[in-house]
Amino acid sequence: MTDADSIRPLEDARLPDDAPAAALPLSSRDGVAAIPATGEFPSYGTLVGGPLVRTIATVALPAVASMLLMTIFSTADAYWVGRHIGPDGLAAVSTSLFWIWLLIACAELVSVGLTSVASRRHGERRHVAAAEAVGNGVLLALVLGSIAAVLGHLSLDWLFSVMETPSHVTELGRVYLGTYLLGAPPYFGFFAVDAASRASGNTRTPFLLLLASVIGALILDPVLILGLAHAPRLGIAGAAVATVFTRSVAFVLGIVLLARRRMIRFGSISASTMRSVIRVGLPTAVTGVLFSLTYVFLTRTTALFGTPALAALGVGHRVESWTFTVGVGFGAATAAIVGQSLGAGEVDRAARAGWIATGLATLVGVVGALLELTYAPEFAALFTTDPAVVAESVRYLRIAAFSTIFIGSELVLEGALGGAGNTLPPMISSTTFTALRIPVAAWAATYWGTAGIWWTISLTAICRGVAMMALWRGGGWRSKKV
Repeated sequence: MTDADSIRPLEDARLPDDAPAAALPLSSRDGVAAIPATGEFPSYGTLVGGPLVRTIATVALPAVASMLLMTIFSTADAYWVGRHIGPDGLAAVSTSLFWIWLLIACAELVSVGLTSVASRRHGERRHVAAAEAVGNGVLLALVLGSIAAVLGHLSLDWLFSVMETPSHVTELGRVYLGTYLLGAPPYFGFFAVDAASRASGNTRTPFLLLLASVIGALILDPVLILGLAHAPRLGIAGAAVATVFTRSVAFVLGIVLLARRRMIRFGSISASTMRSVIRVGLPTAVTGVLFSLTYVFLTRTTALFGTPALAALGVGHRVESWTFTVGVGFGAATAAIVGQSLGAGEVDRAARAGWIATGLATLVGVVGALLELTYAPEFAALFTTDPAVVAESVRYLRIAAFSTIFIGSELVLEGALGGAGNTLPPMISSTTFTALRIPVAAWAATYWGTAGIWWTISLTAICRGVAMMALWRGGGWRSKKV
């Protein structure tokens, strides 16, 4: 039985959309929060009036678990490719990842914008308006995903030539990224489904969808890469097919669940809603796009030191992603809490939510930094047996450990600012420090080799975290209208 099946008896008794929160029939579930008539997610009143630490934990933990699931899959992806295709394959996946980040950044235009708009409508108790915003957001996501797929395929050769990757890496990368691009529309759509659920305070459904998706992908990955169980041996393309197929299925299931819970309405396109989603989400998307492009050009400097350096960059990102995902999960939860709190006029609650979530994520960052410093060789050995790649990966991880402590402040408060609809200042500060990586890394590499590149990445990441804390403390987000 699905979650949707368990709520059918309640749907017929649903109160009007404008019914006051006190009139909603509530019941206890899982011992953490009250449940509204939908039976699925914590009530809107809980996000704006319940105990703040418990609310953050209730909403954040499923979001963190979802991100960790994605990390598990990407780690397994790199494991199979690195172990069975070799350093060239690992470097190909690593360099393709920078363009995939660009895709994700474009998808976040809808994700961040829709979270802010829909959560604000929920906080105002305008739940039908929130459902209509979700319908518009999903359509926008599918259009953007289709455009990205077409442009990506037309530019596939250029995408690798601009990075000046070695020929063997380029050949494998074109296959992997080209296959991945086929799934861009439903991939973008899943971001909208995820945002729609999170905006209502529900992070459990995206978690369950992602759990099924990751389990399926973990099974398909070795089967399609190695040709097990009479399946075709697709090599590096199999890794991309596993992701595309399972994420597409998750998107379709997500739409079905949203429709059954009356959390999505497809009808006339609202120009004002589209503008609001784009206006709020665009600065965050631009930040992500510039971040990805920075790594594209940073790859040119890294490529001067050969395939081991390129592969090490990918290994480092895979290991860092474990702490990164915690920050993203807490940031997603905080965005919903901040958006609903501002919609309900609880500005001080929104401010406290940002700082509390930052503190929790930073504690995880400290643990992650200690693990990277202590177990760097063991982490590197998970992905490759090549001694040169292992040595370079260890160097990267031990330098990057210092910036791991600040991942929480950067990602949580960036999410909180997005939930408030204040995305332009974080875009400016984040892209400034990120863009500095290109000239500074090129200069540092001439004196300290790859260590100069790794230190450039680490120090600029620390600066981004400090900048987000300054913006949140400044309070300009408090009066932002959505």
